[in-house]
Amino acid sequence: MSPAVRYNRNNRVNLFREPNLLRAGPESGFDEQLEQLPLQPAVFLISAREGAPYLGRALSLRKRLLRLLGPRSEPSRRLYLRPVAERIEYWLTASHLESALLLWSLGRLHFPEEYARMLRLPRAAYVKLIRSSRFPRTQVTSRLTGGASLYYGPFRSRSSAEEFETALLDLFQIRRCPEDLDPAPGHPGCIYGEMLKCMRPCQMAVTEQEYAGEAARVAAFLSTAGRSLVEQSAAARDRLSQEMRFEEAARFHKRIEQIQHVQRQAGDLAREVTRLHGVAVTASVDPQAVALWFLRAGAFLAPRTFSVAPPTGRTATLDSRLRELVASLEAPLVSADIRHEHLGLLMRWYYSSWRDGEWLALEDYSNLPYRKLVNAIHRVATGSTAPAGL
Repeated sequence: MSPAVRYNRNNRVNLFREPNLLRAGPESGFDEQLEQLPLQPAVFLISAREGAPYLGRALSLRKRLLRLLGPRSEPSRRLYLRPVAERIEYWLTASHLESALLLWSLGRLHFPEEYARMLRLPRAAYVKLIRSSRFPRTQVTSRLTGGASLYYGPFRSRSSAEEFETALLDLFQIRRCPEDLDPAPGHPGCIYGEMLKCMRPCQMAVTEQEYAGEAARVAAFLSTAGRSLVEQSAAARDRLSQEMRFEEAARFHKRIEQIQHVQRQAGDLAREVTRLHGVAVTASVDPQAVALWFLRAGAFLAPRTFSVAPPTGRTATLDSRLRELVASLEAPLVSADIRHEHLGLLMRWYYSSWRDGEWLALEDYSNLPYRKLVNAIHRVATGSTAPAGL
């Protein structure tokens, strides 16, 4: 079974795969056990007799632990934990995503106050639609919170989130100012109102209800990844074409191209966070299986080890076994902090040059593209997945 995390009502993290265990000490044949460790990637935890444990990741478990715990004939300035080590736990891993999530879960369990700094957790950026205000506006943020606000992301960087926000606001007429508005006819306004890029609620040019309607259109755009505005513009273009009003139809066609350009700026992962679903397919420590890392509403579920060959005595197809597996999935109830950290780890893996495995974005779990998922599993299982960036 692959490593991952489970959540209880307090969002405490619990490992559910038992680690391999070594005990330090001359009487236990410890040196011989070190020499027999696999030359495979792994995450390990060295518990000391006193003080905090040592958490690490290794490309070769045997080589790394021999450096930290093996016999030494002379003093060295390198870190050496043999004198204080009491117990060594390790988990073999088969992908960078697996290692990252296991490190995160162990760090959160053993170093609750320091794990984010220790692991250098990435802080994903989002475009936030602040709906708690009388006059909603957008904001680029690197933090997820609860409440009525809508979050769109994650973006590859804060600058890409800012570029998307600017392009998004060019499609609508909601305000760009960060102030708490106190509308009055004598309000000085701003340049965006003069350029007709804002409805000027500050000057009471529209009612609060009219402004709320425009903000709802922005929310619909983000919730549907732009489809709401594309469909609206396409309907208007087709109607104008039928009426032979070709110049006006051409303007709507150009607007559709602008909307599609805005969506491309968002990147491959960006969605309204509660609608962000997908599955990462990576190698498994079991050579006859792959690991499936399902993401639901922006949070990872416990991964599934999926055998590429049917169990003995069963003739079920791979497609039907996948459907059974997906039907058994339950979305975890997680805090905004955990969702934010999961999305940061996904973003780091997905956009890296060392990404191993495949990512399949999902619209929802009621209509999965099983053929695409089967093909991705086959490519990962046979080692025919193209490296990231190709």
